[in-house]
Amino acid sequence: MVPQGNILFLLLLPVATAQVTPGSCSGCGPLSLPLLAGLVAIDAVVSLLVTVMVFVCARLRSRSTQGDNKVYINMPGRG
Repeated sequence: MVPQGNILFLLLLPVATAQVTPGSCSGCGPLSLPLLAGLVAIDAVVSLLVTVMVFVCARLRSRSTQGDNKVYINMPGRG
């Protein structure tokens, strides 16, 4: 099911594409192979960095709660 805000967008999408004439975009041709390979490589590196940062932050958070021997009442995840 599509959210209500996106229904209008989906209905107007064919109208917008019909208004665009082919060749109206200057310099929008196919990308060269080295540029495309570079973009894919940069995307892979950034994705890997984000994944590593998420695991590092999750590991630091789990370590900070393990060393505490106090009993916390009404604090989910702390006791």
